[in-house]
Amino acid sequence: MTAIFAGSALAGSMLASIAAESDGVVASVDEATRTIVLEDGSTWTAAEGIDLDALAAGDVIKVTHEDGMAVVTAVQKM
Repeated sequence: MTAIFAGSALAGSMLASIAAESDGVVASVDEATRTIVLEDGSTWTAAEGIDLDALAAGDVIKVTHEDGMAVVTAVQKM
């Protein structure tokens, strides 16, 4: 029974951390605070390892983040 409960708990925690994607146009990038602001007003914090040097205002990007979280785990220029 314990193994079944542990497996169910693990599966539930994995579902809670499903990745989501959002896209938009970059309004500004602040490398000091590691934030990306999109033209729609959304603000994202880039995780360590995300190269912000390659981003500039006007770039169309797609960000990958944990669903419901504002921490970006990947950025792709479109």
